Amino acid sequence: MDHTRKRSPASFEQWFSSVQFQAFDGVRLELIARNEFVLDWVKTHFLPALQDELERLAAKPVLVSWVVRSDIQQPVCEAPPEVSHPRSEAVPNARPRSDRPESPRSPRSPQSIAARARLMATLMPKFTFANFVVGPSNELAYAAALGSAGGGGPRYNPLFIAGGTGLGKTHLMHAIAHRVLDRQPEARIVYVSAEHFTNEFIEALQNHRMDEFRARYRRDCDLLLLDDIQFLAGREQTQEEFFHTFNALRDSDKPIVVTSDKYPQQLQRMPERLVSRFTSGLVADIQIPQLETRVAIVRKKAELENIVITDEIAVALAQTIQSNVRELEGVLIRLAAKSSLTGQPIDLAFMQREIAVVSPQRPDLLSVGDIQKAVCHHFRLSSNDLLGKDRHKSVAFARQVAMYLCRQRLRSSFPELGRAFGDRDHTTVMSAVRKVESLRGSDPQVKAHLEELERRLASSDN
Repeated sequence: MDHTRKRSPASFEQWFSSVQFQAFDGVRLELIARNEFVLDWVKTHFLPALQDELERLAAKPVLVSWVVRSDIQQPVCEAPPEVSHPRSEAVPNARPRSDRPESPRSPRSPQSIAARARLMATLMPKFTFANFVVGPSNELAYAAALGSAGGGGPRYNPLFIAGGTGLGKTHLMHAIAHRVLDRQPEARIVYVSAEHFTNEFIEALQNHRMDEFRARYRRDCDLLLLDDIQFLAGREQTQEEFFHTFNALRDSDKPIVVTSDKYPQQLQRMPERLVSRFTSGLVADIQIPQLETRVAIVRKKAELENIVITDEIAVALAQTIQSNVRELEGVLIRLAAKSSLTGQPIDLAFMQREIAVVSPQRPDLLSVGDIQKAVCHHFRLSSNDLLGKDRHKSVAFARQVAMYLCRQRLRSSFPELGRAFGDRDHTTVMSAVRKVESLRGSDPQVKAHLEELERRLASSDN
């Protein structure tokens, strides 16, 4: 399925908006293309994967025939009126389940095949468990995701994966889908962002198709993978619908995996009953990886992309880019591309020049120490007060504010901040960040302190 997997959902919709299913009798698939250009492109880039899937489901060879006709009435990327509009990547089950009769919608139908193709187009082929580099910063999330995919170990339901941008949450979501599909090819998986879930819900309301929407997410779903749950914040109707969807899936023992850039308790404008459900399973966080893990990530990416680099370059890259795995991988790809185009070797000088272009470092970039100094000045404390064992209320509050600002502005990991604040346990830092986050929304005085400090830090940052 490699050809299809490399295509994005947008690419699928772009080309299959000019293709129509005419008929499929289990032996022959008849397709209509809007013009010869569309026909050639789809045959080259999508048809191999589509034909493989058809033959797998039919368990026999399938012939594909084409007709070129300009009047496309019902594109593949749109479902007919009597069928739900599958904007999520739901994969209908090919077999009747033991607890209910077989769905009248056959997995060999054009709509089912199109839904399957959309899912495969969404999944990145290299985002597998085998290609995920495990270290202290992500080992809990990795093990829990593997369990959710049936790869051994306990399965927590729901699994809530929290972590900053570019640290591997999406990789784990794709890996879960790949593992489940490898073991259960007919599994019905819905992988969708919270934003997309909201848009589908609104569309279903507008078009009076709530029954179809609910069937897709509750009855016809074996595994729900929902990215970026924080985008449901403040959307009360969508939250209500997701609450009932969550309950229906969990009551049926269907796995639910959710990702967010915040911990459940930090989600703003999210009802308590949803937050409590997110925390009822396992909350697994992904922190900024340590140097050794970053080096291993660089080497793994180089191996996957057939990029030859020295150990010196791998270490130098990992030391230079610390907070975002996605950025780290992107710089590596840029180095390889530039080296290939110019014929220059990837040495240390070459690497430093390219990083200076894409990620220039400012000499006045804020550090943990800078934030600690600003907080000490603001609250008229000494550095020893802030980093010491003094538990007086005013000192403890200033320390919590400093931890919160370091986390928000520098995205430092909790263990790193614990070490920077007098070798405190990472759970102490987590508690401090959550407390200040909560007080910021409810206590005007705390909000004023934070805004004044942020103005001062922004001024020094500029």
